[in-house]
Order: sequence, then C-alpha cells, then structure tokens
Amino acid sequence: MSKIKTIEELLVQEIKDLYSAETQLVKALPKMAKAASDPELRAGFESHLEETKTHVDRLEQVAQLLDASPRGKACKAMKGLIEEGSEVIDEDGDPTVKDLALIVAAQKVEHYEIAGYGSVRTFAEVLGHSEVVELLQLTLDEEGATDQALTELSLRLIPEAGAVKA
Repeated sequence: MSKIKTIEELLVQEIKDLYSAETQLVKALPKMAKAASDPELRAGFESHLEETKTHVDRLEQVAQLLDASPRGKACKAMKGLIEEGSEVIDEDGDPTVKDLALIVAAQKVEHYEIAGYGSVRTFAEVLGHSEVVELLQLTLDEEGATDQALTELSLRLIPEAGAVKA
C-alpha cells in the first residue's frame, strides 16, 4: 500500500474510490430497478442509472484535469453496500415493505457517495482546482437530490406498508 503524503494524493486516491463505487453502481442499479414493485421507485432507479453513468464520465474528466487515472482502486465499501442491496433483492415478502428495504439500501449508497463527494470537493477547493470543484459539486447536488427523492418516496410508501402486519 502506498503512503499518502499530500492532499493532492489523497484527492486522487478518493477520486479513484468514487470511480470504482460509481462503476459498481452502474451494474447494480438495473437489478434494483427490476426488483422494485413500485413504478415510481423503478423509474427512479432507472433514472439514477443514467445519472450514475454521467457521474462516471465526470470522474473521468476530473481525473484528466488532475493528470491522473480514475482506475486502480477497488471500493470495498460500495461492494459491501451492493451486497446488502442484493440480499434485499433476494428476500421474499410484502412488495411494499421490500420496496422500503430497497430504499434503505439505496440511501446507504447515497450517503456514502455524499460523504465522498463532499470531501473531495473540499480538497479540490483548498487546492484551487476550480473546474474540478464545479464538476464534483454538480454530482454532489444530484446525489443529494436523489437522497431527498428516496426519502419522499419512502414517506409515501410507509402508510401502505403499515397496513401489513407480521
């Protein structure tokens, strides 16, 4: 394992982590969409898939601006979050409750990404990489909007699920 000596090196390492996370999500989101019962949730996953592809492209742009490769690091945290989501997909049960469980899994992913993007945006800001800051802020805003949309959707689904007693 290499040593991180500068904020610039940390920034690049974290960009690689986010790139790995986003590319893993591109593969996972279609499975989550297929598992969703609620049409709005399914459409949300499909829409976020397209957004995630844009996030991958932006991270490639960011890496280029930093004269680095976005590849070379495997995001173990995202792998774990996706595995948790896969467990939800494989569960049997009430479709609405399962949709709520999918939302929980998706929000865990969003919060991980929000933390990562917020940190790298701050590092880029401190280092004076204004173009990088703009690209990262766009993605950070989109991740926040997705998280908010998931919260609103869960609030709509909770009363339906509440009718299902154990």
